[in-house]
This record gives sequence, C-alpha cells and structure tokens, in this order.
Amino acid sequence: MIPENFIKYIENSLKKNWDLPALTDYQGESYKYQDVGRKIARIHIMFEECEIKKGDKIALIGKNSANWAMAYLAIITYGATVVPILPDFLPNDVHHIVNHSDSVVLFTGDPIWENLDEKSMPNLRGIFSLTDFRILIEGNKENIKKIYDKLDQLYEDIYPGGITSEKLSFDEVSNEEIGVLNYTSGTTGFSKGVVLPLNSLAANVRFAHRNMPLNSGDKIVSFLPLAHTYGCAFEFLWPFTIGCHIHFLTRTPSPKIIIQAFQEVKPAIIITVPLIMEKIYKKQILPILGKKSMQFLLTLPLLDKAIYNKIKNKLTDVFGGNFKEVVLGGAALNSEVELFLNKIKFNYSVGYGMTECGPLISYANWDKTKFTSSGKMVDTLEVKIDSNDPYNEVGEIMVRGENVMYGYYKNVEATEQAIDKDGWLHTGDLGIIDSENFVFIKGRNKSLLLGPSGENIYPEEIEAKLNNMPYIQESVVIEKDGKLVALVYPDLEATDQEKINEARLIEIMEENKKEVNLNLAKYMQITKVKIFPEEFEKTPKRSIKRYLYATTEL
Repeated sequence: MIPENFIKYIENSLKKNWDLPALTDYQGESYKYQDVGRKIARIHIMFEECEIKKGDKIALIGKNSANWAMAYLAIITYGATVVPILPDFLPNDVHHIVNHSDSVVLFTGDPIWENLDEKSMPNLRGIFSLTDFRILIEGNKENIKKIYDKLDQLYEDIYPGGITSEKLSFDEVSNEEIGVLNYTSGTTGFSKGVVLPLNSLAANVRFAHRNMPLNSGDKIVSFLPLAHTYGCAFEFLWPFTIGCHIHFLTRTPSPKIIIQAFQEVKPAIIITVPLIMEKIYKKQILPILGKKSMQFLLTLPLLDKAIYNKIKNKLTDVFGGNFKEVVLGGAALNSEVELFLNKIKFNYSVGYGMTECGPLISYANWDKTKFTSSGKMVDTLEVKIDSNDPYNEVGEIMVRGENVMYGYYKNVEATEQAIDKDGWLHTGDLGIIDSENFVFIKGRNKSLLLGPSGENIYPEEIEAKLNNMPYIQESVVIEKDGKLVALVYPDLEATDQEKINEARLIEIMEENKKEVNLNLAKYMQITKVKIFPEEFEKTPKRSIKRYLYATTEL
C-alpha cells in the first residue's frame, strides 16, 4: 500500500486550487475548483440523508462532461464505489451491469435514460440525471424526492454562507477500500467487473505526478471515454489533482472535432490513442510525402532535414502547438507511423496498460523512451517475462504490485486464471524487456481486440451472436486495418438442403451482419463478412485456433 492517500489527493487539490478554473464543457459551462467542491458537498449531503453507506456501489453512465466528473468525484470521496459504464453500451448491457454490480444508485445522461427501463434494474434506490442532478426515479418506500427538495436548506444548515476551502473536508477512506468497479464488457457471460482499490488509482496518479509533464493551471482536452481507466486516469484524475483546467468534449469525438478543440484550447499534454495519429498521418502527411517531387527532394542531403522539420512543425500545430508531448496508448501504434514520428523527432511517447492495473504498466517521457518500446515499467510494479530469456525470447508479460486489481467481481474462476498464487497478473500480452525494464510488446496471447479508442472488444461475444444467425455454423472475428471482419463457415448441410446458391448465401450473410450490428455497440460492429469454405482448425479442446486466421487475406 503506497503512503499517498487517493482521497487526500482530491481534497488537497480542491483546497489548493480553489479559485482556479477546473472543469469546462467544450463550448459550454465552466466550473472553478470551488464550484466542484460545492457540488461534491451537496451530493454528499444527499447521500447521507438517503442513508447511502460507505462501500455502496453507484453506477455512472454518460458522455464526458463536467457533471460526469463531479458525480465521479462525489461518489469516490464519499467512500462509495463508482461503477462507470460506457455510454455506447446497449440498454440491456447497462441493465445487466447495474444489476451484476449491486449498484443502489444510478447517475445517467438524459439521452441514455430515454432508452433505459427502471423495471429492469429493480434494486436501484434512486436514479439521478447528469444534466442537472435532479431525481428521475425513486424506489418504493424511498423519500429521495423529498430530501432533494430540501437540499438547499440542508446545505445552508451545514455550510452557512456556503462552503469554503477551510470548511472542505472529506472523511478518511483507506487506499485499501474499493474505489472503482470497471466493467470490460457489457453482455452477460462476458462481462467482468474489474475491482480496483483506491491504492491502484493513487499509484497511477503518484507516478504521473513524478514522471509526466503537467503543472497547475495547464489546460488539457478530455475526449477518451471516461468510463475507461486510460482516459479517466490521465485526462481527468491526474490533471485534476494537479490543478489543471480540463476541457471535456461532450459530443462524439470525431478527429475533426478533436483537432478543432486542440487548436482552440492549446493543451499542455495530449493523451490519445494511435488511431487519431494514424488518421492524421494518412490524410495529411502521406499525400505530401507521396508526391514524386517530394520523394526526390527527400533524397537530397540537408534539404530532407528542412522538409522533415517543416512537417514536424505542421503536425505540432495540428495538436495546438503548446504541448510538451503526445502520449499514445490503449492500442498498438502502426509501425510505419512510429517510424515516421521517430524520423522527424516528434515529441511522442507510447505507454502500455490495462484496466486491471488502473491502467498504467509502463511509460517513459518522449525524450527518454526507446524506439518501438512501450516505455519503462512503472516503479510500483514488478515485471516478469514467462520465457527462458526475457531479454531475447518472447513470453507472456506478467506484473505484480500496487497497481494490480483485487480481482473480478463475483468471478473467482476468472480471477484465479488472471492472478496466480504468487500474485502475478497474467496480462495476456507477449513481449520482451531489456536490462532497464523497457517493455517491447510483440503480440497478444489471448483473443482480446482493441477498439479505436482503446475499448476492450471480446470477439467471442460477437461470435456468439453470429453463430445464432441463419446458415452460420461457426465464426471468427478478426481485426483488419482498425475494422472488425467476421470470417464465417456456413452451415453447408442447410444450404445444400434448401438449394441456396453462392450469390444468395452472400446476401444472407450481409443480412446477418446488419442484424447482429443492431445489437452491438458502435465500436464493436462488423464491417465485412467473408465466407470460409471449410471448418476452422481446432485445438484438442475444440477451441478454434484463431491465431491462424488473424492474417487472413480479404
């Protein structure tokens, strides 16, 4: 257990930065640290009056926003456990997570609430709107609406004349307590609630304080999903504990909107996923480099350096021109793009993590990192490569230490598979390390795929839906160029019996794809179906050898 207390990180920042701007909805409302303190105090009073207990689970779903952030801080500083849910999850998935997590309260964005059914979440005592924190629904035998109606008076009784930085104080909560219950997927049978103690959050924040370049008053743009540990830890929690001004993109973050925000806000650091960088490279840089005249000029000594420097300056301007570095994480970076960034000496670094570590495993500043590495192992973790020669022979990356989860909620079997008896978390990633503990990832050992914003995608979840569709015997979902493709082995017995020809079968598979996509979050949707002529190869346990199909030509 590290000595730095996570709740104290939040409290101290509120006190120290009381008069500074804290949270802004991009092109919307802004709040100072004192406004955040006031909102937290009011929510705490509400929880106390409603007899919400320390350790109770409180679910939170909505697009990135200042109110989402304030609800999160209020829950966690109260001593409750926050259950963040991706806003992309379908209503049935949301119902399942709320029920499986034993949540007693739900905070939800209004557009999401319109599609939810409170009867499918019978254990909730109350549901609050993230638009204005009004009460939407109260459970049977609850008096939440009456308490809400007198909240102003209750607040005035406790804080006459309003709360001040001197009056602000949170109850002590040990780092041993559970802070976050983070679900890696939504669907029943695939959902695993990662149990993260406050110690994991504190370890991540402490490392960032000591090793990453931000100062009080700096600006940052938050567009990665806050329901994911990557965006939550490094676009929100760490900057907040420093006293930064965080700007939330409250709409769907297309590359165009993100770049517009970067250029307006001019953030001091960029936390992003490789997809954004890869799209910029493909659309803005490759067309320039592809011109014959440019290819010739790049062969000339000295002139090539001037050209690369000009491109570097242009790329820097795209990200607002005021950043210390661009941190890429959540998915693998395209090797061609990394080679180019390295060639122009761009201020970028690649980090590595997973939800189960809250999320950070390795990172190094742009001027200290090593080409093709994913940074250096953080100082709160040990690393072990499951091979005879960890410096040269690829093996599974295993970690142990302060960042690691307690386990999966209500899932002893999955926990025992992930964390062995000696406390080593088996990441499922393959790699090597060097003598300085820099990590070089070489591939994945398990089936998990990563979405465009680092979302966890379990192909078995999609395959289970596909395999229930007409004329599909079995399927394998793979990732190609950032898109999901379904390889399908048809039910040949049925197609022969019903005399379905190839052209009609292709039409049916296209219909199946559309039908399945209706029940999948956007980032999980299939873009193409390829019919396979023969049954997929299996292991002795009859599991498909999916690694054989990862490089299938389409």
